[in-house]
Amino acid sequence: MARVVVIIFHPRPEPGAGALTQVLAAIRDDNARRHAAAFERIGARVEVSDEASDRSFGERLRRIAARLTPAGLVVLGSGSVPLATDADRRAFLAAAGGPAGRALANNRYSADIVALAGADRLADLPDLASDNGLPRWLAGQGGFDVDDLAGRWRLQVDLDSPLDGLLIRRADATARLRRAGIATDAIRSALAGVAAAARDRACELFVAGRASAAGLRWLERSTASRTRALIEERGFRTRTDDQRPVRSTLGLILDRDGPEAIGPRLAELGDAAVIDSRVLVAHRFGADERSWPSPEDRFASDLLLPERIADPWLRALTSSARDSAIPVVLGGHSLVGPGLRLVFAREATWT
Repeated sequence: MARVVVIIFHPRPEPGAGALTQVLAAIRDDNARRHAAAFERIGARVEVSDEASDRSFGERLRRIAARLTPAGLVVLGSGSVPLATDADRRAFLAAAGGPAGRALANNRYSADIVALAGADRLADLPDLASDNGLPRWLAGQGGFDVDDLAGRWRLQVDLDSPLDGLLIRRADATARLRRAGIATDAIRSALAGVAAAARDRACELFVAGRASAAGLRWLERSTASRTRALIEERGFRTRTDDQRPVRSTLGLILDRDGPEAIGPRLAELGDAAVIDSRVLVAHRFGADERSWPSPEDRFASDLLLPERIADPWLRALTSSARDSAIPVVLGGHSLVGPGLRLVFAREATWT
């Protein structure tokens, strides 16, 4: 195999970062260590980069590729693919060590891990904001043939919030949150409630956001409840500037009725709800994450802790969801996408 290096990006939290941000960083650090050990065990060289994230992803990757001069690279973030197996890792190593000009991603439209052979071509890589757009550049300007493993649901899960940590490694994440003085009673109660509704043939489960067709098919096969689904704004993080602004059907209702109406409106639509709150935030504040409420606020919202949220709109939305007549869980892409399997798995116990 040609010389392949695995790069794991793990930027450290900024000084003074909030408790939830630090918990997520610790969860990601654990994930990075597991990946590093696993890749090394199957024969790869691994480098963990904690270079400051004030530089773009594209610039950081260019600099590292120029310094290491590998023939092939496997690139991932410390929160990426926490459910990957050694067989998955070997597939990425094989791609990076194969013929130059070929690449493999977990998902070509929103990548969290990418393997590429012919790393010298990265000298022309522009200042991409994140790894999500790397396969698109490789297939376009880079001249690579790009394949993906989008059919492997476990490779679509990542760690973007402490809630994702709870879904993936429940005991570890719960212990970290408790040590930081952060309560999990509200979110565990909501998760237990939506799981109970999914087991009840008389109930209807409402899922809204960037859900996938594959995830909804899994719900239909694996839960007793009926499913109501609203799929919207898939891929909004990689949209180009000339596309229309992010718009959400549920967001339009909140524009009219206010964020405090989300609980009552959801109770009209189902007996339990799983909602992609990032779509609602992007509808309200725009697609650029820099204009959103802080990560600390978003993570608190995911855990249904409105008292920890500074932004008034997000605090009102989270209070309404927590106090709704039905169980409501708010989160990001992993929650409403591949994470549905983790919420509703038969062995999942949340109380």
